[in-house]
Amino acid sequence: MTRLLATALLSTALAVPASASELRDMALDYFEPLPSTVPQMADNRVTPEKIDLGKALFFDPRLSASGVFSCYSCHNLTTGGDDNLETSIGHGWQKGPRNAPTVLNAVLNIAQFWDGRAEDLKAQAKGPVQAGVEMANTPDNVVVTLKSMGQYVDWFKAAFPGEADAVSFDNMARAIEAFEATLITPAPFDAFLNGDEMALDDTQKEGLQLFVDKGCVTCHNGVNLGGNGYFPFGLVEKPGADILPEGDKGRYSVTATASDEYVFRAAPLRNVALTAPYFHSGKVWDLKTAVQVMGAAQLGEDVSDEEATRIVAFLDSLTGTMPAITTPVLPPETDATPRPTAEVMQR
Repeated sequence: MTRLLATALLSTALAVPASASELRDMALDYFEPLPSTVPQMADNRVTPEKIDLGKALFFDPRLSASGVFSCYSCHNLTTGGDDNLETSIGHGWQKGPRNAPTVLNAVLNIAQFWDGRAEDLKAQAKGPVQAGVEMANTPDNVVVTLKSMGQYVDWFKAAFPGEADAVSFDNMARAIEAFEATLITPAPFDAFLNGDEMALDDTQKEGLQLFVDKGCVTCHNGVNLGGNGYFPFGLVEKPGADILPEGDKGRYSVTATASDEYVFRAAPLRNVALTAPYFHSGKVWDLKTAVQVMGAAQLGEDVSDEEATRIVAFLDSLTGTMPAITTPVLPPETDATPRPTAEVMQR
């Protein structure tokens, strides 16, 4: 019994560095705290007018052909910035091919979508509006819709002063990007990185140490703990088709490069405790299970139940505080506003 106790104590001692300050110093080698101000894009300065316009557009279902689906439909700000579905439901109640990533902190990702096909949030905002399986609209019809409502015209002029024709599809995307740039969620882990060594409890600190020691940090690092690189799903052991559908070859569809088959952008882990189900397929609903799947598939590591519990405790410290969002009152449509349609618009 004494030997077993000594072994257990030694194991516990090895799980955490000698002090919280040493653990924090180590963490700062891999991670960064969130910025204290709204990130500014070089070609899209964030202003209050642009944020307000972007918020209205984010919530407005009239950007879709059917008048049913908005950005908010798949990126619900009350449930972690996603829709908590395996794959999203769009125009005509079609199911999309992939799980919707969270919009929270997405401005900090290297690129958008699981395959990185959109270089920034402006490009991302244009995609779902035009996708037949999502909002099924066209740029021209969106512009006609927005110009049919005088209040939108005024808001666009205020957000993009000096432009002869402020209401455009590009400016729609810029405004949505500006609003989404405000969706930053500071978490206890940020307080820890900034010097509050009591911001994490002992179990979370043990989980952080395991996260680094196991090698999770290889793909999940930086300010968003992921979202900043591309990696094969199944680097060591490819998961079964129940988790990794054979028909979805990831980044290969963007680059047509054989080495990019089943390569995906590493998922950012901020607020991951809120965004089940997991992976691009949305097939895993339990975070602890997801940790163990990743251990086997990416690291060749058998992550025990106890280890997974500690890692999940650390991941819980990434759940941040949402900025206060008030639901906007949208401009009323007019006789000139295009009527909703169940047809997929032709581009």
